[in-house]
Amino acid sequence: MSTLILLRHGESTWNLENRFTGWHDVDLTERGVIEAQRGGCQLAEAGLWPDVVHTSLLKRAIRTAELALHACGRHWIPVQRSWRLNERHYGDLQGKNKAETLAAFGEEQYLIWRRSYDVAPPAVALDSPHHPSHDVRYDALPPDVLPATECLADVLSRMLPYWADAIAADLRAGRVTMVVAHGNSLRALVMHLDGLTRQQAVELNIPTGLPMRYELDDRLHVVNSAYLDPAAAASAAELVKNQGNK
Repeated sequence: MSTLILLRHGESTWNLENRFTGWHDVDLTERGVIEAQRGGCQLAEAGLWPDVVHTSLLKRAIRTAELALHACGRHWIPVQRSWRLNERHYGDLQGKNKAETLAAFGEEQYLIWRRSYDVAPPAVALDSPHHPSHDVRYDALPPDVLPATECLADVLSRMLPYWADAIAADLRAGRVTMVVAHGNSLRALVMHLDGLTRQQAVELNIPTGLPMRYELDDRLHVVNSAYLDPAAAASAAELVKNQGNK
């Protein structure tokens, strides 16, 4: 039996401002710091001790991992980071307020851009500061893998190789493995783990700062899964669902 822990980063400054964040590298809010620390305390209370952690290359996930690990006394464990765990790139929507986008384009278009499985928002221009080709952390990547926009299907496609090569390898080695990432990269991973349909994945909402535990068999098939605090997760997921209505 293998244990996998999923944790979405704590509230970020652009979560608070109700903006499409994507690959833009914003920090945690004070509340986000508290959420990350609370997540680590929940791990300790549950007796869940990560042996290794995987994060994206974005500050909000990196800081969440650090704060959670300090809170449960596992700050010393190995950390691996990959762009493949980054949030979905929202293209030209990045930085835009969700409520204003909803008002400007209408609910149908807004929901297609925000939640559709296979429809990406308008692409960001190559000369835009939001294009990842202008970010030094992606300099070593081939230009053709850098997204100008993504849908959830794109996130799933670029996340799965990292799952197979890195995360699954740690699980098969018997390590309690924690993944600290983002709403969409974790949605893609849950879709893969739980065998969700496209519609189920679209309707899935992952709350910030609340650890989810998976128990997997020798073939890494799900035996059971649950949030450590199911009631808080259900309430927080409803808030995520209603973003844009603020």
